[in-house]
Amino acid sequence: MKLQFSKYDFPANSKIKENFVLEFNDEFVKDVIDTENWLPFYLPQWSSKEMSKPNYEINNRNLVLQITDEQKPWCPEFNGDIKCSSIQTGVFSGEVGSGIGQHKFNPNCVVREKQTTVKTYLPQYGFFEIRAKSLDTRSNVVALWMIGFEDSPEKSAEICIFEVKGCNVMKNKAKIGYGIHKFNDPKLKEDFYEEDFDIDVTQFHIYAAEWTPERVIFYIDNQEIREIRQSPNYPMQFMLGVYEIPTEIDDKKDKIYPKNFVIDYVRGYKHI
Repeated sequence: MKLQFSKYDFPANSKIKENFVLEFNDEFVKDVIDTENWLPFYLPQWSSKEMSKPNYEINNRNLVLQITDEQKPWCPEFNGDIKCSSIQTGVFSGEVGSGIGQHKFNPNCVVREKQTTVKTYLPQYGFFEIRAKSLDTRSNVVALWMIGFEDSPEKSAEICIFEVKGCNVMKNKAKIGYGIHKFNDPKLKEDFYEEDFDIDVTQFHIYAAEWTPERVIFYIDNQEIREIRQSPNYPMQFMLGVYEIPTEIDDKKDKIYPKNFVIDYVRGYKHI
């Protein structure tokens, strides 16, 4: 049966979900990022809190993560010219000069700023959803993903709830990424997908995943898109952000700033 998606905004879900208890909910009612929920930086151990802090606004109870024209790359030493505005719900690192830290995206990464361990939200299993508008500019990527806390190297897998690359967005159609990246977890296999959906991702849609000890089930607008029959077995944290990856393609639209990733809410539930 072919999935049918709205060409317009998909409405917000009720906060009440059968068989679940809401334990994390941010509807962005404050004027600034709520630091009881989020840490306002991106993998700062490889760079610094100052270099990796996000550009953002909160308008009409929406978080707007932004890439600006004057924004500097977040980690030029290890990630080149990539810009990022991202927030997360945990942080951990080893000592300065060590290779110990979360999401070592480059094998050459070493800790440049030691981080005090913080855990604002690290669930193990549950149901997680976001209502958001993606970008259609070629150089940008938006995503909500979960990573292991990585206080030991094998606790490193990722559950990608959704990822949209602007270069994969067409009128009323987009290729959406989701699934599991195993990274250094020997118990898992790589199980990540990029598939076409008849959906206008520049409108509000809901992306979600149910994570159990046996499987992870992925949803778009409350419709199941895939069940993956494997599961990380350790707590994981949210990573929510927008990235800009330099492109040589000349696109006038891509030169208009700021680039806005608009988020209505993020929720996390635990199973009853």
